[in-house]
Amino acid sequence: MSKPISMIARNKKARHEFEILDTFEAGLSLLGTEVKSLRGGKANIKEAFVQMKGQEAFLVRANIQPYTHASHENHEATRPRKLLLNQKELKKLREGVREKGLSIVPLSIYFKGAWVKVEIALARGRKMHDKRQNLKQKQDKRDIKRQLG
Repeated sequence: MSKPISMIARNKKARHEFEILDTFEAGLSLLGTEVKSLRGGKANIKEAFVQMKGQEAFLVRANIQPYTHASHENHEATRPRKLLLNQKELKKLREGVREKGLSIVPLSIYFKGAWVKVEIALARGRKMHDKRQNLKQKQDKRDIKRQLG
């Protein structure tokens, strides 16, 4: 039986701005107040990206609002957070960034059971004409579906 998934935040622009080549599910190293804030849905990953530092990957500029009922021991909203990936996945991400010039973008943050997970993607940035062409294809598919349905 699979664990229930509860969506917290989604980066809707990522699929428009980037061509997604490969996706990964990573755990996220968090503080207690961050988890409580995420349970309230107080997260934003629109400006976030993944950065490789040595042998580790970090989620940078993800905005998790401070927990309102915490005392003075609250977290910083946009601090870098370590991603929990295995060595094979880290190697694949490092090679993609270094050799192929790809980017690592977060697609969504969600709860999987009791654990907070981040869906990240190895992606290539789209040019403006690619974005227009992609939008045109989506519109054409909608029109065809409307005509048939």
